Amino acid sequence: MKGNNSKRRAALANDIRRQIGAEATKRLLRTLPAFRLETEVPKRLRDLLDRLDDIEPNPASSERRQ
Repeated sequence: MKGNNSKRRAALANDIRRQIGAEATKRLLRTLPAFRLETEVPKRLRDLLDRLDDIEPNPASSERRQ
């Protein structure tokens, strides 16, 4: 019984991966406002990232906004 359940889970996971990667799904998601890419970082988020840059000693932190 346990083997059957894991096979079904694996099959379901494969189906989900296949559907998410389908071009039709990508086209649909691009039309939804929640999934649109921001071309610019909002000012509030930019300010927060600047504060983090001031605190973190890591030089790679400035690469986040690029």
